[in-house]
Amino acid sequence: MKKFSTILTLTALLAPAVAAQAAPPTSTAVAAPSEAQAGAALTEQLIYKYLLAELSFQRGESFAASSTMLSLARSTGDARLARRALEFAVSGSLTAEALRAARLWHELAPRSEEASQALISLLIANKHFDEAKSSLAQQLASSTPETLPAAIANTQRQLARVSDRNRAQTVLRELLEPYGDTLDARMALVQSAMVSGDRATALKEARAALAQHPESDLAVLLLAQILEDKAEAAKSLADFLKKNPKAREVRLTYARILIEGGKIAEAKAEFAQILKQYPEDQTTLYALGLLAAQAGELKDAEKYLSSYVRSLGNQADRERDSTQALMLLAQIAEDRNDVRGALAWLEKIDPSNPAGYVGATIKRAQLVAKSGDVEAARTLLHSAEVEGNDERVKLIIGEAQLLRESGRIDDAIKLVAEALDTYKDNVDLLYEHAMLAEKHNQLDLMERELRRIIVLAPDNEHAYNALGYSLADRNVRLPEAYDLVRKANQLAPDDPFILDSLGWVEFRLGRYEDALKTLRRAFDIKADPEIAAHLGEVLWKLGREDEAKKLWRSANAKNPKNETLRGTLQRLQVKL
Repeated sequence: MKKFSTILTLTALLAPAVAAQAAPPTSTAVAAPSEAQAGAALTEQLIYKYLLAELSFQRGESFAASSTMLSLARSTGDARLARRALEFAVSGSLTAEALRAARLWHELAPRSEEASQALISLLIANKHFDEAKSSLAQQLASSTPETLPAAIANTQRQLARVSDRNRAQTVLRELLEPYGDTLDARMALVQSAMVSGDRATALKEARAALAQHPESDLAVLLLAQILEDKAEAAKSLADFLKKNPKAREVRLTYARILIEGGKIAEAKAEFAQILKQYPEDQTTLYALGLLAAQAGELKDAEKYLSSYVRSLGNQADRERDSTQALMLLAQIAEDRNDVRGALAWLEKIDPSNPAGYVGATIKRAQLVAKSGDVEAARTLLHSAEVEGNDERVKLIIGEAQLLRESGRIDDAIKLVAEALDTYKDNVDLLYEHAMLAEKHNQLDLMERELRRIIVLAPDNEHAYNALGYSLADRNVRLPEAYDLVRKANQLAPDDPFILDSLGWVEFRLGRYEDALKTLRRAFDIKADPEIAAHLGEVLWKLGREDEAKKLWRSANAKNPKNETLRGTLQRLQVKL
């Protein structure tokens, strides 16, 4: 009875698969036969072969499974069985058997795109390039104007698998020669040349594409991407825009190149032009907002960024993280003492973005504490729902900073020390513990924690820098301080604050000209008031007092509460 049930099950499975061979199949799926035909075709031998192939595959005998299924496909003329034989061969990494199965599948289903692609892929993998080329040429020739772009893209994609990049490029060029006047063919040749590392050919094809299709956004963008000379790329885009002023993507690319070249005003003008044509363009609103914020034009920054946020509605921005825009809007509101407004912007940050949510939560807590309620701020941090340890550690550090800023250094040190019992050897907590210890004049503890970080994370430039700067600022162990800060500088050569430490150590060592050069470089990277304080002191020491006062006066106007700057002016008894 059990055997009879199995045969019935296999009969139901095989009835549509072992079709009569009266007519050739016209697609991958072969027409189902009538009941009489199915009954005649469905012999015990066919059932046995099918079952044998499947059982062989389950036992890991891929060769036997593929051979048996391929034999069954030939005898029945069913393309689906050939495909199954191919699956067995591929699973067993049987390249020759896979190729035989793919050929039969394509023969039984000549109109099947899937069968054709499988055959071409295997021909290329087995280095039968002439046969693959012939099949690809046939595909291209049989394409309609509507399907030709996809066929060209597929041809390029298939040939991209050829390990001999020069040969692949040559074959592609030969295949696409009849279609050389189409943009898709030119684009495929450009991309193939770039993959092969042949920039000269890529550039030649890109220029030809633009010459043939002078109004194509894609052609001019591709040329600009390939050109190494950004000035030439910018000119190409600008010339295109004169004739095609509504080409949004081209103008966006042109504006980005202008920004990279430091031409901010010109870039803003291009973005403004886009905004005239597309008033709700989110990319443009975002870009103008960021540029205005960087330039200190806070009213414009608020206008553009708030418009950008409004344009999102309740939808997330798929192209960029809107967190930065919301954080900037909150900062602008805070700067004008609008705490409620700042909190409103921060509450819009998506909780599903862990980094943004944690940063926004800490900022919200800082604003609440700034309003005078430190305990409410701490409660806000405690109630934040985070999953990972990294996010929880950030919240703990945020709470410690709240306590420090409110003058509760002992509580802050205790909080971090207790956290280290849970998150042992966490580098971020160790660093915060060290900085709090320095603030509390527990210099031995500070040094111990920083040296622990150096052991745990020998590439942590901040630990070297903090320890070296602390020694230099106290004017002790200066050679060691210099070595520590030099190590930090090697790890992060362009960090302005590490350069500031290096310049300060050089000053302490009496290397005034070296210190001046280093601190100027730091200040050029970031005009920070602490760097200004140190640079000004070097100038003062060199007798350039007017220059020092001018620098300090400018820094003080922007940051009158900076402790390092105020301490420097008091120590040197300088009145601005």
